[in-house]
Amino acid sequence: MPALRTDAVRVIVPATCANLGPGFDTLGLALEITDALTAMVTDDPGVLVEVAGEGVDDVPRDATNLVVRAMALGFTALGVRPTGFVLRCDNVIPHGRGLGSSAAAIIGGLALARAMVVDGQELLSDGDLLQVALQLESHPDNLAPALFGSFTTAWLNGDAAEWVRHDVHADVHPIIAVPDFQVPTKHARSALPATVSRDEAIFNIGRAALLVHAMTQEPALLLTATEDRLHQEARRAMYPASMALVDRLRADGIAAAISGAGPTVLAFGDAPVLAQVREAAGAQWDVRTSAIAARGAHATPVSRP
Repeated sequence: MPALRTDAVRVIVPATCANLGPGFDTLGLALEITDALTAMVTDDPGVLVEVAGEGVDDVPRDATNLVVRAMALGFTALGVRPTGFVLRCDNVIPHGRGLGSSAAAIIGGLALARAMVVDGQELLSDGDLLQVALQLESHPDNLAPALFGSFTTAWLNGDAAEWVRHDVHADVHPIIAVPDFQVPTKHARSALPATVSRDEAIFNIGRAALLVHAMTQEPALLLTATEDRLHQEARRAMYPASMALVDRLRADGIAAAISGAGPTVLAFGDAPVLAQVREAAGAQWDVRTSAIAARGAHATPVSRP
């Protein structure tokens, strides 16, 4: 049986924006907004969970915690069974806002379990870790950028997730507008139609293909490349303020789309565009820039007092 580390370990995992307009359930972007997960094995049975930051009032402190559930799957995949462990979650990624907080918890928990095992990286590769993550999240569009960083295309090949990581053009600058309300992903997905027309499918296929080119080679095409006809309009009633902001920004020539299942709005632009987004959004929105996270989930040294 593999050996467990006795010292504390820490994993940093980024927020993610999925869909990016036309790339429904396939495209994702990692942002330099990160949660930090720290854990250490104990001789006492069970799990002790401490939470700070986002979700401090409602995140479970027991085995139902999503990070703990992911860690349990990771330990099983690695063939270890710790007697117990303590876990601290320093959460920065907003919850229920379409910024991949659940994917961060799943990928972060799996990466943390791997880091707690001696030679864990050799025993559970990134590719294998992604397959384990599918047990908790069946759509890999947020999982892939949370694990690999940058901009990813992810898809299912049968029951297995596959992915491609893309380097983003230096002139692509994300801006996020985070509202003061949540929309659970499950509710947002329930609003989607069971079928779409051929014209809508063709429209999104073309825009999604163009978006990969725009993100990596020609950012000037982002306004056209972020157009969508599959999911955003179907969810308008769930976050009318978000769609109104998207409409206004796009009318002003700013590439904008719903981030993930919403309600956060993702836009692209420089400092003058940031000012435009802030003016359009108003005081009730948290509008900020975010660098693209070049790295996905990764272990870092635990600082000592």
